[in-house]
Amino acid sequence: MKLILLGAPGAGKGTVAKMLTAMDGSVQISTGDILRGAVKDGSELGKKAEAFMKAGDLVPDDLIMGIMEERLQQDDCKSGFLLDGFPRTIPQANELKELLTRINVELDFAVELDVPRDVILDRLTTRRTCVGCGAIYNVKSMPPKVEGVCDKCGADVVQRDDETEAAISNRLDVYNEKTAPLVDFYSKEDMLLSITATSSDVVVAAIKEKLEA
Repeated sequence: MKLILLGAPGAGKGTVAKMLTAMDGSVQISTGDILRGAVKDGSELGKKAEAFMKAGDLVPDDLIMGIMEERLQQDDCKSGFLLDGFPRTIPQANELKELLTRINVELDFAVELDVPRDVILDRLTTRRTCVGCGAIYNVKSMPPKVEGVCDKCGADVVQRDDETEAAISNRLDVYNEKTAPLVDFYSKEDMLLSITATSSDVVVAAIKEKLEA
């Protein structure tokens, strides 16, 4: 499968991606992952990207597209890939379309995870993260055995600064302004599967059904 996953922060893209990759060996690719991978590999593009990242600047689209072109042609992508959080803007979507044509790769479709704002706010404001190993907990559905202490490594479990209600509301506003127009873009391309569900199992079943059809 070759899919794009669209959805606001907290919509469940990461969980759905992990379930889908387990189905057929597709790889999950996020912009952050490919940038870190390129930097680690020490490629020319990676070195250029690292300079922007160290300065705290956004990596320009042309660099991201160059790194994405390298990544999508690696052997593990032959089984399929899931683009998680990419493209983020209409210009990136247009450039991705050109890139896929150039490297002769055909996208199956884009999936929109449509989750109500109040559900996302509840999910993210109750999420807690271990400062040691990065394990994720939820104070309602999956709390650590001892409050504030990680089950796995014993380090502190905290609420991240970007997961307060005010911060999340801001992230959702930014998403709606910059990224939500992609839903319209892929709808016009007749490549959109929109799923309104809060259960990852329901989302994965809908994707599987569309792929089989």
